[in-house]
Amino acid sequence: MKKSSVIALVLIAVCLSVILSLVGDFSQDTTFATAMDKPNKSFQIVGTLDTLQPMEYDAIKDPNHFAFFVKDKEGMTKRVVFKGTKPMDFERSESVTLTGSYVGDAFQCTKILTKCPSKYKNDKEFVASK
Repeated sequence: MKKSSVIALVLIAVCLSVILSLVGDFSQDTTFATAMDKPNKSFQIVGTLDTLQPMEYDAIKDPNHFAFFVKDKEGMTKRVVFKGTKPMDFERSESVTLTGSYVGDAFQCTKILTKCPSKYKNDKEFVASK
C-alpha cells in the first residue's frame, strides 16, 4: 500500500472521530422536569422569563452571579443561576434558551441565549394590513 494512501486513511479516520465526538456533545432541548431527573447532565431549556419573581444581580457585590426564574414550555417555573454577568436588555427578551444542568435546588446555567422582540414586528403588521 502506498504511503499516501495510508496517510489519507488516517486523516479520514481522524475526521470521522472528530465529527462523531461533536455530534455526541450536543445538548438536548428539554424541560426542567427532565433535567431534574438527570442531574449533572447538560440540557438546553427554552422558556420565558418569570417577571413576577425577583432577579438577583448586584454588579458591585458579585458581578459573576445572576439568578432569576424561568418558566419552561410545560409551565414549570424554576430558579436559574448563571455564573456570569447579566445580559443586556434581559428583561425585554421574548424567550430565553438556557444551556446547563440541574444541580441541587437550581438549574446551573453555563450559557444564555435571549430572543429579543423584533423591531420589525409593527412593520409586518402594517404590510399585512395593506
